[in-house]
Amino acid sequence: MHSPLSPATLADLRRPRHYPAVSVLMPTHRREPDNAQDAVRLRNLIARAKDEVESDPEVSRADRIDVVEQLDKALAEVDLVHAEDGLAIFAAPGEHQVWSLDRSVPERVLLAQTFLTRNLIAAQAADRPYWVLAVSADHATLWGGGRERLTEHAASGFPKTRSLPDTDIEREERIGDRPSTFNDEETRRYLREVADAVGTVLTDEPRPLYVVAEAEALAVLDEVSPDAKEAVRVLQGGLSKGPAEAVRQAVLPAVRERADQDVSDVLAELDAARGRRTFAAGVDEVWQSVVEGRAAVVVIEDDYRTTVRDDADHLVPATPETPGAREDIVDEIAEQALDTGARVHFVPDAMLNGSHHIAAVLRY
Repeated sequence: MHSPLSPATLADLRRPRHYPAVSVLMPTHRREPDNAQDAVRLRNLIARAKDEVESDPEVSRADRIDVVEQLDKALAEVDLVHAEDGLAIFAAPGEHQVWSLDRSVPERVLLAQTFLTRNLIAAQAADRPYWVLAVSADHATLWGGGRERLTEHAASGFPKTRSLPDTDIEREERIGDRPSTFNDEETRRYLREVADAVGTVLTDEPRPLYVVAEAEALAVLDEVSPDAKEAVRVLQGGLSKGPAEAVRQAVLPAVRERADQDVSDVLAELDAARGRRTFAAGVDEVWQSVVEGRAAVVVIEDDYRTTVRDDADHLVPATPETPGAREDIVDEIAEQALDTGARVHFVPDAMLNGSHHIAAVLRY
């Protein structure tokens, strides 16, 4: 039900579809009793989406039958037992996708030419994604991580494996030791191939990289790979084949340390921007700076949500029932900021005291 939101996947999601591209979004709950009504609410939303498709005069009979069938298939794939905080279902003629998000979304059904992706984009930014390379002398795996999960990246040439040569038993018996596997040229060539494959992935999808291996493997990777040399190194062997949770636990202290440092760094950027008067705070100011392309960095507290309406001059507070209400303006800001080349950082709640939960560093 969930797959990584790579740049290629996002680009595909955002491309125009043959009308109608149906987006169904719903907040979900992880635990009882809050999740008791999720299944009923989801069925009602899917029924509502079907009604809108069937009553839309711009949708042909063939497309109507197709999209309704796609919605039924998507509904069957939803796993509410392992629900996170939000759900996004996309359906169009000939296709459907189901996304589970660890960020809440407003309840919504939308028919358009494109899927509604802003909530996925904001969830991806808030997830603080990273890569983990786990290496041994004969096996290397790449893992994609976030705040709560780690999944194997079975693509881009991974996992990489090779057959090790037979151990020279006579030599071991004669001199009483075993030569290091990482000293031979074949192993170094293999690790260069691993390093090249990681470099390609990082070029396509830049993220922080953590390398998990024993000391000798880390030393060789440092020599053959600029990416590995810049990565955070975790000294632990035996994890090149997982399991995922063991790999995640191995890197977790380093991931948390890096996250704390990132928060400190971005708060320092905001303080410096105040001194230069290139600072914006509050949803209205930040939205205006993002729309104008002036925001270089946007910082948002993790659980900040607000509903607004546009009164033609400013965004003003509103309720979900207000005509023209924008319930996911925070996710709109995150999406628009990333589209204009700004960096978007999510920080723990209460870290932006005095800034109304959202702030920006301006380019000018």
